[in-house]
Amino acid sequence: MTTTWDGRTTRARKRGPWRIMLLIALVVVTLGAVGLGWIYLKLNGSIHTFDAGGLSQHRPTAGPSKSENVLVIGSDARNDGNSALGGGDTHDIGRSDTAFLLHIYADHQHALAVSIPRDTLVTIPPCRLPDGSWTKTQTTAVFNSAFSVGQTDQGNPACTQNTVEQLTGLRVDHTVVVDFKGFAALTRVVGGVQVCLPQDVYEKDLDPNRATPGNLLFKKGEQTVSGQQALDYVRIRHGLGDGSDIGRIKRQQAFLSSLIKKVKSDGITPTSLLPLADTATKSLTVDPGLGTANKLISFAMSLKDIDLHNTKFVTLPWRYAGERVAVVEPDASRLWAALQADRTMDGKDAGGKQQTQGDAPASPSPTGNISGAGIDVAVYNGTTIGSLTSKAVSALTEHGFTVTGTAKASSQGDTTTVIEYGAYLKPQAEAVAQLFPGAQLDFIGGSGINVVLGTSYATGGSAASAAPTAVPSSVTADARSADDDLCSNLSYGSGG
Repeated sequence: MTTTWDGRTTRARKRGPWRIMLLIALVVVTLGAVGLGWIYLKLNGSIHTFDAGGLSQHRPTAGPSKSENVLVIGSDARNDGNSALGGGDTHDIGRSDTAFLLHIYADHQHALAVSIPRDTLVTIPPCRLPDGSWTKTQTTAVFNSAFSVGQTDQGNPACTQNTVEQLTGLRVDHTVVVDFKGFAALTRVVGGVQVCLPQDVYEKDLDPNRATPGNLLFKKGEQTVSGQQALDYVRIRHGLGDGSDIGRIKRQQAFLSSLIKKVKSDGITPTSLLPLADTATKSLTVDPGLGTANKLISFAMSLKDIDLHNTKFVTLPWRYAGERVAVVEPDASRLWAALQADRTMDGKDAGGKQQTQGDAPASPSPTGNISGAGIDVAVYNGTTIGSLTSKAVSALTEHGFTVTGTAKASSQGDTTTVIEYGAYLKPQAEAVAQLFPGAQLDFIGGSGINVVLGTSYATGGSAASAAPTAVPSSVTADARSADDDLCSNLSYGSGG
C-alpha cells in the first residue's frame, strides 16, 4: 500500500513480465537507433567528395542495363600525412599511381576490373582548371598526367574520369580515389592481407637511387602484410620481373584479389562494413553519387553476391611505344564493346536480357556520291585473305577517306565486316559502311573508326550477322580470378 499526496491509500500497480520486456526492448531499439544515427553522422562528416562540375559536358550515355562502371584511382599525393609513407615533397602536386575501371555486371554476380597502365598514350579531353577555365584537348598524352591537370595537391579526379570515358566510350558511374594513408589504414583494419613474393626484396628494389641493397623488406614466398608493408608491396617495381609498370600491375591485381578474399571471408554485413567504412570515409575522395555513408555502404553491400571466381582482373590491351605504352586495337575496342554489352569473359550475357554485338547491319547504298573528306579510318584484316586489305584501302582512299594504318586483327576467322566507331562518330561510320555492303556498325568508344574486314567483304556482304561480342582472347589469356593461386602470374618479364 502507498499513500498519495492527499492522504488516500492505493494498491501498488504491478507491471507484468511482458510489459517490462517490452519497455526494455523499446529502450534498446531507441538507443540502437540513436547509436546508429550517430555513427552515420560521424561517417558522413568524414567523407570527401570532388566537384562534379569538372566532368565533361559530352559524356557517353548510360547503357540500357543496370551494370555499373567504377573508376578506382590510387593517388600518390604527398599532402595530409602521405609523405611519411611514400616519400617525396609534401608540397608536390597530386599524381595518380595506379588506376583501374571496375565493371559490375547487371546481374551483380560478375565483375571485371581493367587496369590502365599509367604510361598509356591517350587523348585527354578538355578538363576544368581551378580558376574555372577549361583546357584544350591533348593528344598522345600520358594517362596519369590527367590527374595532375590543374597542378593541385589534391589532384583532378574529374579529369581522369573524363579521360577514361573518352578512352572507353563507357559512362563512369562512380569514381573513388584512395591515397597512401588511406590504403595503409584499410589494410590494417582488415587485419592484414596475404601476399606472395617471387623472390627476396630489398630497400633498393623500392628505391633504385640507393647505392646499396639496404635492409630486407620481404622474404620470398607467402606472408601477411598491412600498413607500410602493404603499401611497399604494391609500389615495388624495379626489383621484380623486368622492373616495368606492367609487372607491378600484375602484383597489384594479385593483392586486390587477396584483399577481396579476406573481406569476403570475414563476411559482408553492415556490421562488418562499419569499421571499413569509418576508415574509408577518412581517406577516400569520391564522386557526389557516393557522398554519404548510406550510399557507400549500400554500394558495398550490392557486391556481396559476386563470388571470387567471377571477379576477374585484366589489363588494357597494350604494346610498348618507346618508353611509353600504346593501346592495341581492335582488341581494346572489342573489350569496351564486351563490357557495354554486359558480356563476361567467355561471352555469356550477364545483363539480364539478350543483347547483340551492335546496331543492325548497315543498308547497302550507291557508292558514287560518298565523300570521306576529313574522316580517318584504320583497317584491320580479320581474315586470311591478304588481298582484302589493299582492296579496302583502295576503296577508302578513292572516296577521300584517310587510312591511318593497316594491320591484322587479333582473329583471322571473322565472317562479317564490322565498322567500329567512337563517341560522336556514328555519322562518319555510316559513311564508311556504305563502302562495305552488309557491314555491322558497332559502337566501341574511344575516338576513332576501325574497319575490321570479314570474309563477307570478299563475297559482296552476304555473310550472316556477327556473333555476340566477347572479351578478346588476347585479354582473357592473361586474366586473373580472385580465387587464383596467390603465387601465380606475379610478374611480367624475367624473374616472374
